[in-house]
Amino acid sequence: MARNNATTRSGFHYAYLIVLSCIVMTCLPCALVLSCAGIFFTPVSEFFGVPKASFTLYFSVLNLAMMATLPVAGKLLAVRDSRAVLSAATALCGLSMFGMASCQQIWQFYLVGAVLGIGVAPLIYLAVPTLINAWCVKRVGFFVGLCMAFTGIGGVIFNPLGTSIIQSSPEGWRQAYLVFGIIILVGTLPFTLFVVRGKPADKGLLPYGADEVETADGTGTSAGADATAPAKGVSAADAMHTPAFWAIVAFCGLITLNQTVYQFLSSYALSFSDSLPQIAAASGIVASAAMAGQAIGKVFLGSVSDRSVRLGAVCGIAVGAVGVLLMWGMPSVLALLLVGAFCFGVVYAMTTVETPLLVRSVFGSADYANIYSRVSMVGSLMSAVAAVFWSLVIDSAGGYGLMFALSLVCMAACLALAIYALAHAPKESAGSER
Repeated sequence: MARNNATTRSGFHYAYLIVLSCIVMTCLPCALVLSCAGIFFTPVSEFFGVPKASFTLYFSVLNLAMMATLPVAGKLLAVRDSRAVLSAATALCGLSMFGMASCQQIWQFYLVGAVLGIGVAPLIYLAVPTLINAWCVKRVGFFVGLCMAFTGIGGVIFNPLGTSIIQSSPEGWRQAYLVFGIIILVGTLPFTLFVVRGKPADKGLLPYGADEVETADGTGTSAGADATAPAKGVSAADAMHTPAFWAIVAFCGLITLNQTVYQFLSSYALSFSDSLPQIAAASGIVASAAMAGQAIGKVFLGSVSDRSVRLGAVCGIAVGAVGVLLMWGMPSVLALLLVGAFCFGVVYAMTTVETPLLVRSVFGSADYANIYSRVSMVGSLMSAVAAVFWSLVIDSAGGYGLMFALSLVCMAACLALAIYALAHAPKESAGSER
Protein backbone atom coordinates (compact mmCIF):
# COMPACT_ATOMS: atom_id res chain seq x y z
CA MET A 1 0.00 0.00 0.00
CA ALA A 2 2.91 2.34 0.53
CA ARG A 3 3.68 1.79 -3.14
CA ASN A 4 0.24 3.15 -4.03
CA ASN A 5 0.78 6.24 -1.91
CA ALA A 6 4.19 6.84 -3.46
CA THR A 7 2.71 6.56 -6.92
CA THR A 8 0.11 9.23 -6.25
CA ARG A 9 2.70 11.54 -4.71
CA SER A 10 5.07 11.41 -7.67
CA GLY A 11 3.50 14.43 -9.41
CA PHE A 12 1.81 12.66 -12.32
CA HIS A 13 -1.29 10.60 -11.72
CA TYR A 14 -2.96 8.30 -14.23
CA ALA A 15 -6.15 10.25 -13.49
CA TYR A 16 -4.81 12.99 -15.77
CA LEU A 17 -4.94 10.55 -18.68
CA ILE A 18 -8.52 9.71 -17.71
CA VAL A 19 -9.35 13.41 -17.82
CA LEU A 20 -7.69 13.67 -21.25
CA SER A 21 -9.73 10.70 -22.47
CA CYS A 22 -12.92 12.35 -21.24
CA ILE A 23 -11.97 15.56 -23.07
CA VAL A 24 -11.47 13.58 -26.28
CA MET A 25 -14.89 11.93 -25.88
CA THR A 26 -16.68 15.25 -25.37
CA CYS A 27 -14.71 17.16 -28.00
CA LEU A 28 -15.05 14.54 -30.75
CA PRO A 29 -18.08 12.20 -30.71
CA CYS A 30 -20.25 14.34 -28.43
CA ALA A 31 -19.51 17.63 -30.18
CA LEU A 32 -19.67 16.19 -33.69
CA VAL A 33 -22.97 14.39 -33.09
CA LEU A 34 -24.70 17.04 -30.96
CA SER A 35 -23.00 20.44 -31.17
CA CYS A 36 -22.51 20.26 -34.95
CA ALA A 37 -25.92 18.86 -35.86
CA GLY A 38 -27.34 22.25 -36.81
CA ILE A 39 -25.05 22.85 -39.80
CA PHE A 40 -26.74 19.95 -41.62
CA PHE A 41 -30.36 21.02 -41.11
CA THR A 42 -30.66 23.40 -44.07
CA PRO A 43 -28.48 21.64 -46.70
CA VAL A 44 -29.96 18.19 -46.11
CA SER A 45 -33.53 19.52 -46.05
CA GLU A 46 -32.96 21.43 -49.29
CA PHE A 47 -31.29 18.45 -50.98
CA PHE A 48 -34.31 16.22 -50.32
CA GLY A 49 -36.79 19.03 -50.89
CA VAL A 50 -38.55 18.67 -47.54
CA PRO A 51 -39.34 21.10 -44.69
CA LYS A 52 -36.63 21.40 -42.07
CA ALA A 53 -39.00 19.87 -39.52
CA SER A 54 -39.11 16.65 -41.54
CA PHE A 55 -35.34 16.23 -41.35
CA THR A 56 -34.77 17.58 -37.84
CA LEU A 57 -37.27 15.05 -36.52
CA TYR A 58 -34.31 12.64 -36.50
CA PHE A 59 -32.88 14.70 -33.63
CA SER A 60 -35.99 14.09 -31.55
CA VAL A 61 -35.67 10.38 -32.34
CA LEU A 62 -32.03 10.59 -31.24
CA ASN A 63 -33.01 12.12 -27.88
CA LEU A 64 -35.70 9.51 -27.27
CA ALA A 65 -33.20 6.76 -28.07
CA MET A 66 -30.79 8.30 -25.55
CA MET A 67 -33.50 8.30 -22.92
CA ALA A 68 -34.23 4.62 -23.48
CA THR A 69 -30.52 3.72 -23.54
CA LEU A 70 -29.38 5.50 -20.38
CA PRO A 71 -30.53 2.99 -17.70
CA VAL A 72 -29.01 0.11 -19.67
CA ALA A 73 -25.78 2.03 -20.23
CA GLY A 74 -25.63 2.92 -16.53
CA LYS A 75 -25.90 -0.74 -15.55
CA LEU A 76 -23.26 -1.75 -18.09
CA LEU A 77 -20.81 0.87 -16.86
CA ALA A 78 -21.38 -0.31 -13.29
CA VAL A 79 -20.71 -4.01 -13.96
CA ARG A 80 -18.74 -4.22 -17.23
CA ASP A 81 -15.35 -3.02 -18.43
CA SER A 82 -15.64 0.69 -19.22
CA ARG A 83 -13.33 0.25 -22.20
CA ALA A 84 -15.73 -2.14 -23.89
CA VAL A 85 -18.84 -0.02 -23.20
CA LEU A 86 -17.32 3.30 -24.28
CA SER A 87 -15.53 1.82 -27.29
CA ALA A 88 -18.79 0.26 -28.50
CA ALA A 89 -20.54 3.59 -28.01
CA THR A 90 -17.83 5.41 -29.96
CA ALA A 91 -17.99 2.86 -32.77
CA LEU A 92 -21.77 3.31 -33.01
CA CYS A 93 -21.33 7.09 -33.29
CA GLY A 94 -18.67 6.86 -35.99
CA LEU A 95 -20.43 4.20 -38.04
CA SER A 96 -23.74 6.05 -37.74
CA MET A 97 -22.10 9.11 -39.28
CA PHE A 98 -21.24 6.90 -42.25
CA GLY A 99 -24.88 5.83 -42.23
CA MET A 100 -26.06 9.46 -42.30
CA ALA A 101 -23.85 10.04 -45.35
CA SER A 102 -25.44 7.07 -47.13
CA CYS A 103 -29.12 7.89 -46.52
CA GLN A 104 -31.21 8.13 -49.67
CA GLN A 105 -34.59 8.86 -48.09
CA ILE A 106 -35.64 10.95 -45.11
CA TRP A 107 -37.05 8.04 -43.11
CA GLN A 108 -33.61 6.43 -43.15
CA PHE A 109 -32.25 9.34 -41.10
CA TYR A 110 -34.71 8.45 -38.35
CA LEU A 111 -33.34 4.91 -38.12
CA VAL A 112 -29.73 6.10 -38.10
CA GLY A 113 -30.67 8.81 -35.58
CA ALA A 114 -31.91 6.12 -33.20
CA VAL A 115 -28.55 4.33 -33.46
CA LEU A 116 -26.74 7.64 -32.93
CA GLY A 117 -28.76 8.18 -29.75
CA ILE A 118 -27.82 4.75 -28.45
CA GLY A 119 -24.15 5.46 -29.14
CA VAL A 120 -23.87 9.01 -27.82
CA ALA A 121 -25.98 8.50 -24.64
CA PRO A 122 -23.24 6.98 -22.44
CA LEU A 123 -20.64 9.39 -23.84
CA ILE A 124 -22.47 12.66 -23.22
CA TYR A 125 -24.29 11.78 -19.99
CA LEU A 126 -22.34 9.06 -18.17
CA ALA A 127 -18.71 8.75 -19.25
CA VAL A 128 -17.32 11.97 -17.79
CA PRO A 129 -19.04 12.06 -14.37
CA THR A 130 -18.68 8.30 -13.87
CA LEU A 131 -14.96 8.15 -14.70
CA ILE A 132 -14.05 11.38 -12.90
CA ASN A 133 -16.06 10.31 -9.86
CA ALA A 134 -14.22 6.97 -9.76
CA TRP A 135 -10.74 8.37 -10.35
CA CYS A 136 -10.78 11.54 -8.23
CA VAL A 137 -11.58 12.47 -4.66
CA LYS A 138 -10.59 16.11 -5.06
CA ARG A 139 -11.21 18.69 -7.81
CA VAL A 140 -14.05 16.51 -9.07
CA GLY A 141 -16.18 19.51 -10.02
CA PHE A 142 -13.33 21.24 -11.82
CA PHE A 143 -12.49 18.18 -13.89
CA VAL A 144 -16.14 17.49 -14.76
CA GLY A 145 -16.61 21.11 -15.79
CA LEU A 146 -13.38 21.16 -17.80
CA CYS A 147 -14.28 18.00 -19.70
CA MET A 148 -17.86 19.03 -20.41
CA ALA A 149 -16.69 22.44 -21.66
CA PHE A 150 -15.25 20.67 -24.69
CA THR A 151 -18.70 19.88 -26.07
CA GLY A 152 -18.89 23.61 -26.83
CA ILE A 153 -15.23 23.96 -27.76
CA GLY A 154 -15.58 21.04 -30.16
CA GLY A 155 -18.51 22.83 -31.77
CA VAL A 156 -16.41 25.97 -32.20
CA ILE A 157 -13.64 23.91 -33.84
CA PHE A 158 -15.67 21.61 -36.09
CA ASN A 159 -18.68 23.70 -37.13
CA PRO A 160 -16.55 25.84 -39.50
CA LEU A 161 -14.79 22.72 -40.84
CA GLY A 162 -18.08 20.95 -41.49
CA THR A 163 -19.61 24.05 -43.07
CA SER A 164 -16.72 24.44 -45.52
CA ILE A 165 -17.02 20.78 -46.56
CA ILE A 166 -20.80 21.08 -46.96
CA GLN A 167 -20.39 24.12 -49.20
CA SER A 168 -17.79 22.42 -51.40
CA SER A 169 -20.36 20.54 -53.54
CA PRO A 170 -24.13 19.89 -53.91
CA GLU A 171 -23.72 16.76 -51.80
CA GLY A 172 -21.01 18.15 -49.58
CA TRP A 173 -23.08 17.23 -46.54
CA ARG A 174 -22.38 13.57 -47.31
CA GLN A 175 -18.63 14.22 -47.32
CA ALA A 176 -18.94 16.17 -44.07
CA TYR A 177 -20.68 13.25 -42.37
CA LEU A 178 -17.98 10.89 -43.66
CA VAL A 179 -15.16 13.13 -42.39
CA PHE A 180 -16.87 13.47 -39.01
CA GLY A 181 -17.24 9.69 -38.77
CA ILE A 182 -13.54 9.18 -39.49
CA ILE A 183 -12.55 11.80 -36.91
CA ILE A 184 -14.71 10.11 -34.27
CA LEU A 185 -13.28 6.64 -34.88
CA VAL A 186 -9.62 7.57 -35.41
CA GLY A 187 -9.50 10.23 -32.70
CA THR A 188 -11.46 8.52 -29.94
CA LEU A 189 -11.06 4.75 -30.12
CA PRO A 190 -7.34 4.78 -29.15
CA PHE A 191 -8.33 6.41 -25.86
CA THR A 192 -11.39 4.30 -25.08
CA LEU A 193 -9.55 1.07 -25.98
CA PHE A 194 -6.09 1.64 -24.51
CA VAL A 195 -6.24 4.48 -21.95
CA VAL A 196 -9.59 4.30 -20.16
CA ARG A 197 -9.83 2.23 -16.98
CA GLY A 198 -12.99 2.03 -14.93
CA LYS A 199 -11.37 2.51 -11.52
CA PRO A 200 -7.94 3.20 -10.00
CA ALA A 201 -7.70 -0.34 -8.62
CA ASP A 202 -7.42 -1.57 -12.22
CA LYS A 203 -4.01 0.13 -12.28
CA GLY A 204 -3.12 -0.60 -8.66
CA LEU A 205 -3.60 3.06 -7.72
CA LEU A 206 -5.51 5.18 -5.28
CA PRO A 207 -7.86 7.87 -6.63
CA TYR A 208 -6.35 11.25 -7.37
CA GLY A 209 -6.10 13.19 -4.11
CA ALA A 210 -6.67 10.21 -1.82
CA ASP A 211 -3.13 10.36 -0.45
CA GLU A 212 -3.66 13.97 0.66
CA VAL A 213 -6.42 13.02 3.09
CA GLU A 214 -4.57 12.40 6.33
CA THR A 215 -5.82 10.59 9.37
CA ALA A 216 -6.33 12.39 12.63
CA ASP A 217 -3.06 11.02 13.99
CA GLY A 218 -1.12 12.96 11.35
CA THR A 219 0.68 9.94 9.92
CA GLY A 220 -0.26 10.87 6.40
CA THR A 221 -2.02 7.56 5.85
CA SER A 222 -4.69 7.86 3.17
CA ALA A 223 -8.22 7.82 4.48
CA GLY A 224 -8.98 5.46 1.65
CA ALA A 225 -5.77 3.49 1.89
CA ASP A 226 -7.30 0.33 0.53
CA ALA A 227 -7.77 0.89 -3.18
CA THR A 228 -10.23 -1.97 -3.29
CA ALA A 229 -12.44 -0.67 -0.46
CA PRO A 230 -16.07 -0.24 -1.54
CA ALA A 231 -17.29 3.27 -2.30
CA LYS A 232 -19.77 4.81 0.10
CA GLY A 233 -23.32 5.70 -0.81
CA VAL A 234 -26.76 4.25 -1.41
CA SER A 235 -27.99 1.92 -4.14
CA ALA A 236 -30.15 3.08 -7.03
CA ALA A 237 -33.10 1.12 -5.65
CA ASP A 238 -32.81 2.87 -2.27
CA ALA A 239 -32.17 6.27 -3.85
CA MET A 240 -35.36 6.08 -5.92
CA HIS A 241 -37.41 5.76 -2.73
CA THR A 242 -36.16 9.09 -1.37
CA PRO A 243 -37.67 12.55 -1.96
CA ALA A 244 -34.16 13.85 -2.73
CA PHE A 245 -34.00 11.62 -5.82
CA TRP A 246 -37.22 13.01 -7.24
CA ALA A 247 -36.10 16.54 -6.43
CA ILE A 248 -32.97 15.97 -8.53
CA VAL A 249 -35.07 14.40 -11.30
CA ALA A 250 -37.25 17.52 -11.36
CA PHE A 251 -34.13 19.69 -11.26
CA CYS A 252 -32.68 17.86 -14.27
CA GLY A 253 -35.89 18.24 -16.26
CA LEU A 254 -36.34 21.95 -15.52
CA ILE A 255 -32.70 22.92 -16.02
CA THR A 256 -32.76 21.12 -19.38
CA LEU A 257 -35.96 22.93 -20.33
CA ASN A 258 -34.33 26.21 -19.35
CA GLN A 259 -31.13 25.60 -21.30
CA THR A 260 -33.13 25.22 -24.52
CA VAL A 261 -33.92 28.95 -24.38
CA TYR A 262 -30.40 29.30 -25.83
CA GLN A 263 -31.65 28.04 -29.20
CA PHE A 264 -33.96 31.06 -29.49
CA LEU A 265 -31.54 33.85 -28.55
CA SER A 266 -30.58 34.48 -32.18
CA SER A 267 -34.27 34.62 -33.12
CA TYR A 268 -34.84 37.07 -30.26
CA ALA A 269 -32.18 39.40 -31.66
CA LEU A 270 -33.63 39.05 -35.18
CA SER A 271 -37.05 40.06 -33.86
CA PHE A 272 -35.70 43.63 -33.61
CA SER A 273 -34.93 43.83 -37.36
CA ASP A 274 -37.40 46.68 -37.86
CA SER A 275 -36.83 48.74 -34.71
CA LEU A 276 -33.17 47.94 -33.94
CA PRO A 277 -31.45 46.69 -37.11
CA GLN A 278 -28.01 46.84 -35.47
CA ILE A 279 -29.19 44.32 -32.85
CA ALA A 280 -30.65 42.02 -35.49
CA ALA A 281 -27.38 42.13 -37.42
CA ALA A 282 -25.56 40.84 -34.33
CA SER A 283 -27.81 37.79 -33.86
CA GLY A 284 -24.97 35.36 -34.57
CA ILE A 285 -22.72 37.10 -32.04
CA VAL A 286 -25.42 36.80 -29.39
CA ALA A 287 -25.47 33.02 -29.82
CA SER A 288 -21.66 32.90 -29.73
CA ALA A 289 -21.61 34.91 -26.49
CA ALA A 290 -23.92 32.36 -24.88
CA MET A 291 -21.72 29.50 -26.11
CA ALA A 292 -18.65 31.20 -24.64
CA GLY A 293 -20.51 31.61 -21.35
CA GLN A 294 -21.38 27.93 -21.40
CA ALA A 295 -17.76 26.82 -21.88
CA ILE A 296 -16.35 29.14 -19.22
CA GLY A 297 -19.33 28.54 -16.95
CA LYS A 298 -18.72 24.80 -16.84
CA VAL A 299 -15.20 25.27 -15.51
CA PHE A 300 -16.31 28.04 -13.14
CA LEU A 301 -19.24 26.12 -11.69
CA GLY A 302 -17.16 22.97 -11.35
CA SER A 303 -14.50 24.84 -9.40
CA VAL A 304 -17.05 26.52 -7.12
CA SER A 305 -18.82 23.21 -6.52
CA ASP A 306 -15.57 21.67 -5.32
CA ARG A 307 -16.00 23.97 -2.32
CA SER A 308 -19.77 23.67 -2.03
CA VAL A 309 -22.32 22.16 -4.41
CA ARG A 310 -24.94 24.40 -2.85
CA LEU A 311 -22.84 27.48 -3.60
CA GLY A 312 -22.34 26.26 -7.17
CA ALA A 313 -26.11 26.04 -7.65
CA VAL A 314 -26.65 29.50 -6.16
CA CYS A 315 -23.96 31.06 -8.36
CA GLY A 316 -25.20 29.40 -11.53
CA ILE A 317 -28.83 30.44 -11.00
CA ALA A 318 -27.91 33.97 -9.88
CA VAL A 319 -25.70 34.62 -12.92
CA GLY A 320 -28.32 33.12 -15.24
CA ALA A 321 -31.07 35.30 -13.75
CA VAL A 322 -28.95 38.41 -14.27
CA GLY A 323 -28.43 37.33 -17.88
CA VAL A 324 -32.16 36.93 -18.54
CA LEU A 325 -32.97 40.29 -16.94
CA LEU A 326 -30.33 42.04 -19.06
CA MET A 327 -31.51 40.47 -22.32
CA TRP A 328 -35.17 41.07 -21.52
CA GLY A 329 -34.88 44.55 -20.03
CA MET A 330 -32.18 46.20 -22.14
CA PRO A 331 -32.05 44.59 -25.60
CA SER A 332 -31.33 47.91 -27.30
CA VAL A 333 -27.81 48.10 -25.82
CA LEU A 334 -25.72 45.56 -27.72
CA ALA A 335 -22.98 45.33 -25.08
CA LEU A 336 -25.52 44.51 -22.35
CA LEU A 337 -27.32 42.07 -24.61
CA LEU A 338 -24.05 40.21 -25.17
CA VAL A 339 -23.25 40.26 -21.46
CA GLY A 340 -26.72 38.88 -20.78
CA ALA A 341 -26.25 36.10 -23.33
CA PHE A 342 -22.88 35.24 -21.81
CA CYS A 343 -24.42 35.09 -18.32
CA PHE A 344 -27.22 32.87 -19.59
CA GLY A 345 -24.52 30.53 -20.91
CA VAL A 346 -23.39 30.04 -17.31
CA VAL A 347 -26.77 28.68 -16.19
CA TYR A 348 -26.87 26.60 -19.39
CA ALA A 349 -23.69 24.95 -18.10
CA MET A 350 -25.49 23.73 -14.99
CA THR A 351 -27.24 20.99 -16.98
CA THR A 352 -24.11 18.88 -17.48
CA VAL A 353 -22.09 20.06 -14.47
CA GLU A 354 -24.37 20.70 -11.51
CA THR A 355 -26.71 17.76 -12.15
CA PRO A 356 -24.05 15.02 -11.85
CA LEU A 357 -22.41 16.79 -8.91
CA LEU A 358 -25.77 16.93 -7.13
CA VAL A 359 -26.19 13.18 -7.62
CA ARG A 360 -22.71 12.50 -6.24
CA SER A 361 -23.13 14.83 -3.29
CA VAL A 362 -26.56 13.53 -2.30
CA PHE A 363 -26.18 9.79 -2.98
CA GLY A 364 -22.44 9.13 -2.86
CA SER A 365 -20.39 7.00 -5.24
CA ALA A 366 -21.43 3.42 -4.54
CA ASP A 367 -24.04 3.14 -7.32
CA TYR A 368 -23.39 6.43 -9.06
CA ALA A 369 -23.72 5.34 -12.71
CA ASN A 370 -27.07 3.65 -12.14
CA ILE A 371 -28.53 6.58 -10.22
CA TYR A 372 -27.28 9.26 -12.61
CA SER A 373 -28.44 7.33 -15.68
CA ARG A 374 -31.99 7.33 -14.33
CA VAL A 375 -31.87 11.04 -13.55
CA SER A 376 -30.51 11.78 -17.03
CA MET A 377 -33.42 10.01 -18.69
CA VAL A 378 -35.62 12.96 -17.77
CA GLY A 379 -33.14 15.43 -19.23
CA SER A 380 -33.00 13.49 -22.47
CA LEU A 381 -36.80 13.33 -22.68
CA MET A 382 -37.03 17.06 -22.01
CA SER A 383 -34.50 17.73 -24.80
CA ALA A 384 -36.87 16.03 -27.22
CA VAL A 385 -39.81 18.31 -26.41
CA ALA A 386 -38.31 21.55 -25.05
CA ALA A 387 -37.77 23.26 -28.41
CA VAL A 388 -41.41 22.67 -29.36
CA PHE A 389 -42.54 24.03 -25.98
CA TRP A 390 -40.57 27.26 -26.31
CA SER A 391 -41.69 27.67 -29.93
CA LEU A 392 -45.32 27.57 -28.76
CA VAL A 393 -44.53 30.07 -25.99
CA ILE A 394 -42.88 32.48 -28.44
CA ASP A 395 -45.75 32.18 -30.92
CA SER A 396 -48.28 32.94 -28.17
CA ALA A 397 -49.46 36.41 -27.19
CA GLY A 398 -46.74 36.59 -24.54
CA GLY A 399 -43.93 36.19 -27.06
CA TYR A 400 -40.31 36.45 -25.97
CA GLY A 401 -41.29 38.28 -22.77
CA LEU A 402 -43.22 35.22 -21.61
CA MET A 403 -40.26 33.02 -22.58
CA PHE A 404 -37.91 35.02 -20.35
CA ALA A 405 -40.44 35.13 -17.49
CA LEU A 406 -40.87 31.36 -17.59
CA SER A 407 -37.09 30.95 -17.74
CA LEU A 408 -36.80 32.88 -14.47
CA VAL A 409 -39.48 30.65 -12.93
CA CYS A 410 -37.58 27.54 -14.06
CA MET A 411 -34.36 28.83 -12.52
CA ALA A 412 -36.00 29.71 -9.21
CA ALA A 413 -37.59 26.26 -9.04
CA CYS A 414 -34.24 24.60 -9.86
CA LEU A 415 -32.49 26.44 -7.05
CA ALA A 416 -35.19 25.40 -4.58
CA LEU A 417 -35.03 21.78 -5.74
CA ALA A 418 -31.22 21.65 -5.50
CA ILE A 419 -31.23 23.06 -1.96
CA TYR A 420 -34.00 20.66 -0.94
CA ALA A 421 -32.15 17.63 -2.34
CA LEU A 422 -28.93 18.57 -0.56
CA ALA A 423 -30.77 19.08 2.72
CA HIS A 424 -32.49 15.67 2.47
CA ALA A 425 -29.51 13.53 1.44
CA PRO A 426 -29.62 9.96 2.85
CA LYS A 427 -27.37 9.55 5.89
CA GLU A 428 -25.67 6.55 4.25
CA SER A 429 -24.23 8.67 1.44
CA ALA A 430 -20.82 10.28 1.68
CA GLY A 431 -20.75 12.77 -1.12
CA SER A 432 -18.70 15.90 -1.59
CA GLU A 433 -19.21 19.00 0.53
CA ARG A 434 -22.78 20.21 0.28
